[in-house]
Amino acid sequence: MLFKFKSKAAGDLIMLEPNGRRVLQVIGKDPGPKGIIEPDQMPAAIAALERAIEQEEAEQKAAVDEAKAAGQAPPTFGEVSLRQRAMPFIDMLKRCSAAGKEIVWGV
Repeated sequence: MLFKFKSKAAGDLIMLEPNGRRVLQVIGKDPGPKGIIEPDQMPAAIAALERAIEQEEAEQKAAVDEAKAAGQAPPTFGEVSLRQRAMPFIDMLKRCSAAGKEIVWGV
């Protein structure tokens, strides 16, 4: 399954199901087949995504530091970070918030 996010203020954004589901869960939206993000919800969504990105990066840095301190090889993480997955969505949220347009998916 794919998530196709659409808005009148930005180009369509397509995400694979696991990535779209994670982004929607971070912002507190039901990752169902249809949904909407209203402009007044967008600042909180942006802040939630930015906090999740910071938390993921802090956890990864702590894991690397812990492994180095123990004399072990640093752990490897997924090829693509949450930051890389979420930045296009954050950009879309910012554009739509500024234009006062909602983002929908599944319609």
